[in-house]
Amino acid sequence: MSEHNHIQKGNISATFACIGALSFWSFGPIFIKYLTGYVDSWTQNMLRYSVACLFWMPFLVFSIKTKRLDNRVWRRALIPGIMNILMQSLWAAAFYYIGPAFMVLLKQSSILWTAGFSLIFFVEERTLIKSKRFWSGLTLSVFGVAGVLYFKEDFTATRTLTGIVLTLSVAFMWAAYVLSAKIAFKDIDSRYGFSVISIYTVAGLAVSALLFGNVQKASHMGAWQWACVVISGVTAIALAHTLYYAAMRRIGATIPALVILAQPFTVLAISYVVFGESMNIFQLFFGIILLIGSALAIWAQQHLKRN
Repeated sequence: MSEHNHIQKGNISATFACIGALSFWSFGPIFIKYLTGYVDSWTQNMLRYSVACLFWMPFLVFSIKTKRLDNRVWRRALIPGIMNILMQSLWAAAFYYIGPAFMVLLKQSSILWTAGFSLIFFVEERTLIKSKRFWSGLTLSVFGVAGVLYFKEDFTATRTLTGIVLTLSVAFMWAAYVLSAKIAFKDIDSRYGFSVISIYTVAGLAVSALLFGNVQKASHMGAWQWACVVISGVTAIALAHTLYYAAMRRIGATIPALVILAQPFTVLAISYVVFGESMNIFQLFFGIILLIGSALAIWAQQHLKRN
């Protein structure tokens, strides 16, 4: 096979990987919102992540048996694992208060925290301070978040405020998780890291479910509800991450990150059909501004890395 054909084949597979990750991450919030009517957030978290962990378990066992697993991963995954437990707990809880599309859009504000952490902890990224593109992106993101919140019709309702606080906390914890994983696995295969993080996360979510949830209620779920747990666990947790990382390995981080920015609108389209969720024209306008700002910030960071 010629080098041109090899590159073309890699680009095609990366494109399908991007589309797959976007699709799985778009349906994930819909499944979580649907399951809010059957189990509490603690129990739902435990069930869905247990499925993802079991899905990756054969890969982890094989890696241990063949001595491919870097033993450092068990220690290094502790901090990202804790961050992920906190983030996942907040993530699932927010769906019990606000709509999935609004929540996913608001979660894009994590770009602000990610940028801040990068400037503080990574010396090589501090040259972004001089990037007009980077600061323009952050300014647009802040402006977009403010507009999305201000034009939320029931913004002052206690239930909505609770959901907003939880979602903004998710954005912060997501950035903390990404930062800790980036530091922990800088020289370790991310597949092994995610496998071990899944084990730690399941353990933490199981303890949380036993302490704060009503696990017995899961026994009353029907076959379709259990199918939703399994499907969302395998697709939105286990496979989506794998496809996303596969795309990044083939075509770099910029294009996959920009593709995933479409998630709020794909979630909105699905949520409109399933739950009747909608946003007013002002929220959509500021939502687009938020995503443009995020895209500019991502572009600036990747441009820096290429240079």
